[in-house]
Amino acid sequence: MSPTAPAVRVEHLSKTFGPKRVLDDVSFDVSRGTSFCLLGRSGTGKSVTLKHIIGLLRPDAGRVLIDGKEIGAMDRAALSDIRRGIGFVFQNAALFDSITVGQNVAFPLRRHTDWPEDRIAVRVRETLEQVGLEAEFETMPADLSGGMRKRAGLARALVLDPALLLVDEPSAALDPLTAMEINRLLLDLKQRAGTTLVVVTHDVPGARTIGDVLAVIDEGRLIASGTADELASSDHPLVRTFMADNAGGRR
Repeated sequence: MSPTAPAVRVEHLSKTFGPKRVLDDVSFDVSRGTSFCLLGRSGTGKSVTLKHIIGLLRPDAGRVLIDGKEIGAMDRAALSDIRRGIGFVFQNAALFDSITVGQNVAFPLRRHTDWPEDRIAVRVRETLEQVGLEAEFETMPADLSGGMRKRAGLARALVLDPALLLVDEPSAALDPLTAMEINRLLLDLKQRAGTTLVVVTHDVPGARTIGDVLAVIDEGRLIASGTADELASSDHPLVRTFMADNAGGRR
């Protein structure tokens, strides 16, 4: 594998569910240590793209490569191994409600390592501190606010120190101030740890804060990519309108 190979390469990705073509010949690269934000209205294929990157879905056509390795060609063992280097933050945090925040964050360590419990506890507390939840180790998820749940989900995704972090709608259902705090956490992660970020969002201000490269997807097709300023001056009227709308086309 070339050291200059992108962290993520999506090549001519297509996916159909029943009669609906959700992704139609989508291609893009994400360089190591950068942040790629995939923008678009609801139902345009953003989250489906993320699920292909982590191998939860297999493409009808095209392929996804992580560090030069094709995800769709892997068996279960190889896919499990590569996922150790990938963190995934779900839109709704997807915490286990029957166990504490600390136990939620410890779950990937118990599943993917043979660390002793004292080492796991130290790592969990370090990661919770990183996202500002050090006091919530014994708290149940039901007792967290929406923003705190998102932070807990981020901590669980970070506990294995992944080189690649996939984030689905980081600002969904959050007030503007909390959304800004989550975006700043992601930006700090990229700048401090060199983590590669792939972020799906319809939050244009958040994407401007986080993203080195922004791309707009509409009806399953990637219609534009570039810096925020490049997209804002795009010749494509939908792209220009989307970038000018702080709601990101949700209305």
